[in-house]
Amino acid sequence: MAVEAAVPREQFQALAWSGDGLLLLDQRQLPGNESYLLCRTAADVAEAINAMSVRGAPAIGIAAAYGIALAARELGSADDWSAALEPSFAMLEGTRPTAVNLAWALRMMQQQLQRLPEGSDVPATLLALARQIHDSDREANLTMGRLGMQQLRKYDKRPQHVITHCNAGALATGGFGTALGVIRTAHAAGLIEQVHANETRPWLQGTRLTAWELMREGIPVSLQADLAVGHLMKEQSISWVIVGADRIAANGDVANKIGTYALAVLAMHHGVRFMVVAPSSTIDMQLDNGDLIPLEERDADELLIVGNRQLDTGAEVFNPVFDVTPADLIDVIVTEKGIIERPDARKLADMMSRQRLH
Repeated sequence: MAVEAAVPREQFQALAWSGDGLLLLDQRQLPGNESYLLCRTAADVAEAINAMSVRGAPAIGIAAAYGIALAARELGSADDWSAALEPSFAMLEGTRPTAVNLAWALRMMQQQLQRLPEGSDVPATLLALARQIHDSDREANLTMGRLGMQQLRKYDKRPQHVITHCNAGALATGGFGTALGVIRTAHAAGLIEQVHANETRPWLQGTRLTAWELMREGIPVSLQADLAVGHLMKEQSISWVIVGADRIAANGDVANKIGTYALAVLAMHHGVRFMVVAPSSTIDMQLDNGDLIPLEERDADELLIVGNRQLDTGAEVFNPVFDVTPADLIDVIVTEKGIIERPDARKLADMMSRQRLH
């Protein structure tokens, strides 16, 4: 079981490797308490992912990679490493079905394991790969931040008002953020006047996470209930909606936090441009369209318990975590490999084939 660990405030990271194991900032405790969990086993990591202590597709993938490294360290030695680690791979892969980065990171670890020559230091090699996945994600975030900022500047060189939904920041990634990475970079370039952060029931990521991140950096942010954004778009001059993604299908359909689809429809109606920011590992070329993306549903108690109050009236509860935004509602997808304007299957295939060639 993961245990709490103390980390100085100035070293805020969603994930960090220490000599004792994987440190995870417990996002359930934010914003009131910045406490870290120390995961020493793959089971600890799986529990943290299930419990939403760590969340966000890239961060989940990174945590799972470290989980495999922890499982190898716990084993120490094995005659057949693939067979010995198979239960840990299966346990971690089953934690969150929608976030494709999870499966991608585990596949990277499995492929490395299969390529290792006999006599290799398997725990050290898997740890090195997990760290590489972590570092590469942060570098990808920085690249996406610059590319997304250029899109904002392309349409308007003046300070702008933008909307973001849920949390796609440093808390959801290896550092810096996807959607918030663009916002951070654009703010530093003088292109952001105000961020309007959507609240998201039932986990309240807008208040607890996005506002917390942006306030720490002095980026102007205001909160609204997600259902207030139609009114906001009508009353305010909004330039962009900027969101992250948990999975992108081969045709450009995007699965993201529940409410993103409605936000995209409202943006289209009001003439607000819509940007999705995600690493290329989020693109699932095995799924032709968004209808095939598995969408996670969570426990009814997340809607029926508010603080210490029980709100159960006996009515049935529908609690989907994600929805799918069709590609034709998206103006641009920003990845570390480049920008796809008006995404479709051909454009995504072209970008992913260029990635394989390099």
